[in-house]
Order: sequence, then structure tokens, then C-alpha cells
Amino acid sequence: MMETLTSSFTTEGYWELFSLVRNSVITAGVLGLMGGLIGVFIMLRRTALVVHGIAEISFAGAALALLIGVDVVAGSALGAVAASVLIGVLSLKDRDTSAVTGVLMPFGLGLGILFLSLYQGRSANKFGLLTGQIVGVDDIQTQTLVTGAVVISIVLLLIWRPLMFASVDPQLARARGVHVNLLSMVFMVLLGIAVAMSVQVVGALLVLALLVVPAAAALKVTVRPYLAVLLSMLFALISSVGGIMLAITGTVPISPYITTISFVIYVVCVLIGRGGRSRRREAAAALAA
Repeated sequence: MMETLTSSFTTEGYWELFSLVRNSVITAGVLGLMGGLIGVFIMLRRTALVVHGIAEISFAGAALALLIGVDVVAGSALGAVAASVLIGVLSLKDRDTSAVTGVLMPFGLGLGILFLSLYQGRSANKFGLLTGQIVGVDDIQTQTLVTGAVVISIVLLLIWRPLMFASVDPQLARARGVHVNLLSMVFMVLLGIAVAMSVQVVGALLVLALLVVPAAAALKVTVRPYLAVLLSMLFALISSVGGIMLAITGTVPISPYITTISFVIYVVCVLIGRGGRSRRREAAAALAA
């Protein structure tokens, strides 16, 4: 197995291949920055499971679009936004986002599998919905994905303060007059669109690697919101762009590279965070003595 993996790597004609995936690198970089930004709010609001639930419905929408012969990205986006709005509305009523997401996840995955089983086209298209297919993005798709990522980032920056307040302490924010429910719905819609775009990079099964893991890693080494966002964006950028840069040296799909880089960054941040806590405890003990 190791021989098979190592023999698939080659640096011959690397920069010629790189010129062919320039759009992919740009798109992955912008989506990574957006994912790092929104990922911090995902972690603060404890909605990591929601991301996976939305991705499953997004997968079902993309599979249906593939089956009926319409734009897959549009189908993915419609499925993701519908799922995010549905989860947002239902969670406002029963306040248990995890339970609502747990109900929708198998339903979305089951629908997606059904639609793919009915699809008689190329198997590569089926595989791409699950693992991403960003290497094949054209100029129009690049423009669409980059524009969407920029718009989401701008909206998040505009509502930064009230959304951060509502994410950290929703009860106090509500008492101070912040429209918590409205912000939650706006955030869910933005999250749905972000998931739909991120699915194009890592696929429906591995979307957490781009939207959750970088932010989780950043929050292991700092609790300062601005620094956490900057680190999260940096980690997501390294994972997404680094994954493509490594993937074009071999025949392995992009997704394993992105997820592996994200995981390694997370492990390093966990070790750094533990080391920092140990030093603080030792300093406190020395001061007490």
C-alpha cells in the first residue's frame, strides 16, 4: 500500500500542472479564508454538528441536480440554504439544535444515496459530490464561488459585534436588546451558503475539515476573538491551498490532503495549548509558594 502511494507522487512538470489549477488555488484560498472566519462563530455557537447536517442536505440537493441534469452547484446551494433555514426555525422552537440536526442528517444522506443510485452517468461525478472536485472549476465557477465567499465575509464583518455578543452570551444579549433570533437566522443562511460552497472543495463528507477544524485549532491556543479569527483563517488557508499544492504531485484526491493538514494543525495547537496551561499552572504554584 505504501509503495502504491509513494509511486504515485512526481514533481515532473509541476509548474505546468500548477498553471492548470490556478483557478482552483485562488478559489480554495478565498473559501479557506471565509471558512476560517465563519468557523469561529460555528465553534462559539456550538453548531459544529449543524455543519455536517447542512452538508448532508446539500449533498442531497446536488445529487438531485445531477440526476435531473441541472447545475450541481445551484442544487447544492438550494439544499444547503433550505436545510439551514429549516434547522434555524425548528431550533428556535425547541432549542435543541443537535436533536433537530440529528433527525435531518440521515434523511438528507438517504435522499442523496437514492438520487445517486438512480443516476446513470459517470461514476466520477458521484464520487466528486462526496469528496469535492475543485480541480475542475472553470472561470465562471471561480467567479461565483469567490464572489459568494467575499459577500459572506463582508456580511459577517458588518454584524460582527452583535453576532459575537449573541454567540457568547445569548441571554445577556437578548436582555440588552440584541435581536438574537434574527441574528441566528441570518447566521444560519450564511452558514448554509458557506457549506454549499465548501462542499465544492472537500465534498459533503469532509466539509468539517474546512469550516470547523481550523477554528477549533485556533481556539486551542487563544481565547481572544480577533486573534482566534486570524489564526483560524490562516489555518484554513494553509489547509486548502496546501492540499491542492500537494495533490497535483500525485493521483490521490485533494480531500485527504486538506483533511490531513487540518488534523495535523489541530494536534499541534492542542499540544501548544496544553503546554501553555502547564506553564501557567507552574507559574501560579511558584507564586503561591
